[in-house]
Amino acid sequence: MSDFSAEAMGLVIREHRLARTPSMSQEELAERAAYGKGGAVSISRIERGLVSPGEHRLAAIALALRLTPAQLTQEAEDRTGSLARQRGRRPVKLRDQVAETKRRHAEITEKAAERSRITQEDGEAFNRVHDAARDEFFLRFVELAESIGEAPEPEMPGEEEIETAGEIPTAIRVEAMAVGIANAIRGAAAGGAAGAAVGGAAAYGAFTAAALFGTASTGAAISTLSGVAATNATLALLGGGTLAAGGAGMAGGTLLLTGMVAAPVAALAAAGFYVVRQRRNKKEEERLRTEVEAAEAALDQSQRGFDAMIDVLHRATEIMEYVSVHGTHALEKWRVNLPPEPRHWASLGHEGQERYREFLTVAGCLLAVSSINVSALLTARPDAVREMGRTIDETLRYADRTIKSIV
Repeated sequence: MSDFSAEAMGLVIREHRLARTPSMSQEELAERAAYGKGGAVSISRIERGLVSPGEHRLAAIALALRLTPAQLTQEAEDRTGSLARQRGRRPVKLRDQVAETKRRHAEITEKAAERSRITQEDGEAFNRVHDAARDEFFLRFVELAESIGEAPEPEMPGEEEIETAGEIPTAIRVEAMAVGIANAIRGAAAGGAAGAAVGGAAAYGAFTAAALFGTASTGAAISTLSGVAATNATLALLGGGTLAAGGAGMAGGTLLLTGMVAAPVAALAAAGFYVVRQRRNKKEEERLRTEVEAAEAALDQSQRGFDAMIDVLHRATEIMEYVSVHGTHALEKWRVNLPPEPRHWASLGHEGQERYREFLTVAGCLLAVSSINVSALLTARPDAVREMGRTIDETLRYADRTIKSIV
């Protein structure tokens, strides 16, 4: 994996953008790099060194600047080295050392605050489209599916298939989730707790909990929960905390990251009031400088995980938004063509039955995306981030491709 800082990559991209004749605006670069709505904000974040683009975004930016990804990466690596050498040269006079440490302290504080703001904004954006997909597609599909009697019991992936797969691939995992959802629907239709009319997030929590842990017929304890209790259990699994804490799906957990991001700055605050003093002795300056360097190192170490987390949130948001628009439209067309109640599986006909199975797969994809543990990315070691990133990328690519092939 390439070794460059977010600051260096941002400077290189900005220089190439402005070097064009005529110079390219951030809005133009975002459009040419196929960023969606609000793309100029993303380019601004990159150029300010707050976020580094993911692999597919980096390739798109390089193409827009008429470079190859390798050229852009190499320049960023070279710039990273020159920035490190520049910062390694310490001023001789104590007065200049104090001024430099104060400047670096201010930069860290601002960067930590910006990370927290970005995390919250992107997390809330995901939550909005996640909730729309949940209410307008997932729960609506569940409601319609409950009205269909005698639906066949779906088959779980075979044990041999799972065992020979090694690490369970996304396709098998999504299939298992779809089966779990189908079983939860069957249990709800028979009067199980998962189908309790608790509405909105709580109903979603009940269904996803049942789908992930088993229906009431399996005797899994969580499947007997309903309402807020079930929702809280499910959101805890998905990394979102409890409803009372404002959790809602995958992105709810990212709000907890603001504390992790700001932790180095908290250490600086505890270290002292020295930063606000214009005069301090050599020992005091050395103490604060050590704290500043530790905070810089902590932010640098978590940069790769932070970049990965933001990239995942953006891609997951696009998937949820697609379902909330196109999936909802496809579901409504299916509803219009359903026979009147009471409905039976045989009365759906082959096409209606096939659509039911396809919507189950979409629901399974949504659950797979929602259950990505984004919080773990920020705290993982760089080598672990790479491995997690490959798995998450597979999930997002499979979900996006599968959903678009169906709706």
